[in-house]
Amino acid sequence: MALNNTNFIYYPNPEFEPLSASGVLELKPGSPIILKGRNFLPPTNSGNGKLNYTVLIGEKTCKLTVSETQLLCESPNLTGRHKVLARVGGIEFSPGVVHITSDSPLSSTAIIGITAAGVLLIFFIVVMLIAYKRKSRESDLTLKRLQMQMDNLESRVALECKEAFAELQTDIHELTSDLDGAGIPFLDYRTYTMRVLFPGIEEHPVLRDLEVPGYRQDQVEKGLKLFGQLINNKIFLLCFIRTLEAQRGFSMRDRGNVASLIMTVLQSKLEYATDVLKHLLSDLIDRNLESKNHPKLLLRRTESVAEKMLTNWFTFLLYKFLKECAGEPLFSLFCAIKQQMEKGPIDSITGEARYSLSEDKLIRQQIDYKTLVVNCIHPENEKSPEIQVKVLNCDTISQVKEKILDAIYKNVPYSHRLKSSDMDLEWRQSRGQRMILQDEDITTKIEGDWKRLNILCHYQVPDNAVMALVPKQVTAYNSVNNSTVSRTSASKYENMIKYTGSPDSLRSRTPMITPDLESGVKVWHLVKNHEHGDQKEGDRGSKMVSEIYLTRLLATKGTLQKFVDDLFETIFSTAHRGSALPLAIKYMFDFLDEQADKHSIHDPHVRHTWKSNCLPLRFWVNVIKNPQFVFDIHKSSITDACLSVVAQTFMDSCSTSEHRLGKDSPSNKLLYAKDIPSYKSWVERYYSDINKMPAISDQDMNAYLAEQSRMHMNEFNSMSSLSEIYSYVGKYTEEIVCALEQDDAARKQRLAFKLEQVVAFMSLES
Repeated sequence: MALNNTNFIYYPNPEFEPLSASGVLELKPGSPIILKGRNFLPPTNSGNGKLNYTVLIGEKTCKLTVSETQLLCESPNLTGRHKVLARVGGIEFSPGVVHITSDSPLSSTAIIGITAAGVLLIFFIVVMLIAYKRKSRESDLTLKRLQMQMDNLESRVALECKEAFAELQTDIHELTSDLDGAGIPFLDYRTYTMRVLFPGIEEHPVLRDLEVPGYRQDQVEKGLKLFGQLINNKIFLLCFIRTLEAQRGFSMRDRGNVASLIMTVLQSKLEYATDVLKHLLSDLIDRNLESKNHPKLLLRRTESVAEKMLTNWFTFLLYKFLKECAGEPLFSLFCAIKQQMEKGPIDSITGEARYSLSEDKLIRQQIDYKTLVVNCIHPENEKSPEIQVKVLNCDTISQVKEKILDAIYKNVPYSHRLKSSDMDLEWRQSRGQRMILQDEDITTKIEGDWKRLNILCHYQVPDNAVMALVPKQVTAYNSVNNSTVSRTSASKYENMIKYTGSPDSLRSRTPMITPDLESGVKVWHLVKNHEHGDQKEGDRGSKMVSEIYLTRLLATKGTLQKFVDDLFETIFSTAHRGSALPLAIKYMFDFLDEQADKHSIHDPHVRHTWKSNCLPLRFWVNVIKNPQFVFDIHKSSITDACLSVVAQTFMDSCSTSEHRLGKDSPSNKLLYAKDIPSYKSWVERYYSDINKMPAISDQDMNAYLAEQSRMHMNEFNSMSSLSEIYSYVGKYTEEIVCALEQDDAARKQRLAFKLEQVVAFMSLES
């Protein structure tokens, strides 16, 4: 047996570490598996080659990269849990298990859920498509209906605007020509001043002789004469007024009343009245500035005797200016408004009209009407030529009577003409037949709880019908039963009116319109008062969008523009058609400037506002809103509403503040928005021109005031005026006497004692 000398070298076996502490390694697909350990490679000087390693992941082998302490295994494309087995030589090692999980594994449950959701989504989409198709067809039909309605609405709006434009072009000339030569029914001085000083009181005591029992007449007259002497004492009068104003029970109405009564007493002594007024205004300015009120608030309201006295002072001194200058454009504006309003329908119940400057008094509904010409017989001279009068077939009988009287008594003061309430309207037909027309009679139509006033087309009155105003009949409903109407004409008339019910329905309705049984019946003329909430669908359908009718405001404004401009230009001008600026205006404006200088007020806006509050807003606005204070006229509610819009525009023109207007601003502000800047420039120029005029001397002013006093010396009963003023002395005797005793100047003249003498004369026990 032969042996060689070969040497064997032993090396340590490879050792593997567990894959993880738990024995399970979590991996993502594609991530390498690292097997850690030692003795994976024999020393390089051993001459031996590398060891052959095989690593199985489950059943699949992986490519290896070997180092001394690591085996880097590129894992096969597997998921799930798999045992790791490493083989080297005849040795096998299992370092653990790998758990290969995907980034977004989908479970079977999830897959089923997703599939079900997809099916449901597809079903929902199909249902929505079917519903959309059906809705689309319905929308197309609705759109066609709306388009038809819009087309109808558009044509009606176009017609409305076309009518408004035509009226705008034609009515100005008609109004101007109709007003030319018309007499202006000015009120006499006493009536005019009474309406301003004591509005709403027709028979004031200052117009009558003093009424006292005979046995007291002498002592009362002595007492009032003594009281008159006190009133003519400036120290007493100023103390009297200040004491009254200090009393909590002395109301705003009392302040206005005392101011008016004092002016009636001092009508014959306007020099003295002016001096007292200046003292009171000076006190008012001092108090206003001391109380830290904004200077612009001065004279804004009538909260003192001085403010009302100022209004009355201008009322006395501007009467001549009204008659000779400003009255004409004011009366023209009133007539233009009245005539323009009456060219279209006016609802006799609501006062709303087709033509208006006021949005609140605008009929926002399409009213079909036709203009008729009726030939009227003069009620006081039937042999005189017939007078042609334009009326509307939708006018009530009372409205027709008023229009006839306006035409017959065109230049006659309202108080001197016949009253429509005293007259009946008689329709004189052919063959001598006559018929009395009334607002309500047995033919009045009643539908449900609504009763409509009779209008001309209800009676089927034709164009060129002959009408006469006759004295009012005694019976309530005599249009058929009147003895002047023949049975034939009555029968004929009854056949003219078409009723939807049976003949008995007329008889059944008759008791409902008798005055004592109609408590539940609502009366209407052109539009129903929908506050009742029972408007029918048909009524709503006949309406347009109400704002469309606001174009009529513009048409009416355009028609009346010339008359508004004439009035404003006359008031805000120092050159008045040959008449000089009234001295009272220049004198009072200079006084206000002196007061501003005294208090170091140099802000031109404050001075402007004082003058505006003093004259335009205190006197002119009152006159514009109430032309019946100046003229013997009747002012209807629609005319009043339009004049209020003009007066508001006048006030805005005198303001120094800028009015920011938008789509939500009141329509009356928007209506004259473009004109107000021009009007404001007129006001500024007016105040500037007056300021540049030479000052009026006290001598010239006193001469002017003395002349005015002489002209109207006996307009009021001074004893009655003193008696009215004394009623406040009786109420506050103790306070007035106390104030006089505390005043040094009054104490020197023993005014408290003199007042007590007056009280003694006036008391019943004396």
